[in-house]
Amino acid sequence: MQMYKNLFSKSKWLRKSLFEMAMNQKSGHIPSCFSMVEILVSLYYGGVAKIFKDDPKNPNRDYIFVSKGHAAMAQYPILADYGFFPVSELQKFTQSDGILGLYADFRVPGIEGISGSLGHGVGMGAGIALDAKNNNKKNKSFVIVGDGECYEGSIWESAMFASHHKLDNLVVIVDVNHLCILGKTEDLLNQGDLGKKWESFGWHVEYVDGHSYKSLMKGFDAVNNSSGRPVAIIADTVKGKGVSFMEGQAVWHNRMPEDALIIKAKADLEFNSITE
Repeated sequence: MQMYKNLFSKSKWLRKSLFEMAMNQKSGHIPSCFSMVEILVSLYYGGVAKIFKDDPKNPNRDYIFVSKGHAAMAQYPILADYGFFPVSELQKFTQSDGILGLYADFRVPGIEGISGSLGHGVGMGAGIALDAKNNNKKNKSFVIVGDGECYEGSIWESAMFASHHKLDNLVVIVDVNHLCILGKTEDLLNQGDLGKKWESFGWHVEYVDGHSYKSLMKGFDAVNNSSGRPVAIIADTVKGKGVSFMEGQAVWHNRMPEDALIIKAKADLEFNSITE
């Protein structure tokens, strides 16, 4: 659709940038990043979250946490594009003379929380949301978690906390890409209908196609219409989206392709399969 043309371009740009970063240093978790590209692009470029160019500490900003910390690098090209640090830092990803680590930390302008250990992003987001509520501020918190990350008990402790405090300025996006490092999430520990679980904790729930801007934007519309409840967006995605041989394959979780497959991946990334 024409109205999303710029977002389609951003999807393609972000995947290509991330792949280049990973190949330069032979480091990173490409499939985990690629499953949430459209989610991030919606937040930063789709008008969903308030983020201010060249001003990562603006007090009026919304807070974006990537709780699935192994995919932290997915934010880096966006933060550079926002002018938070020089684009040249992307070439130093994971290097000692750069600021961009495999897992994010506060050295990186625009990173709101350390996320190396899984399960803590919702708690951090809830804390920011509660502070905003208590002090009549308009900040929102957006937290991206993985479906496998929902195995963590801290997720559900924070979910209860947020519901109790009626944190309707907190939005959790569950990147349901159906895979963990060891295989399919439904085989490792079947969680059933994740949306119903969040709903049972008192959250407003929306189900979306995590690679469709039309669907994502409809889901995000609920942020201001949740009847005083925090919002959980269950985004169905494909791990490795955009690279054909990585899509839906757990083996590529933290594996790097060799030369022939690098060529294949680059060819795939020239084609943008996101169409709505």
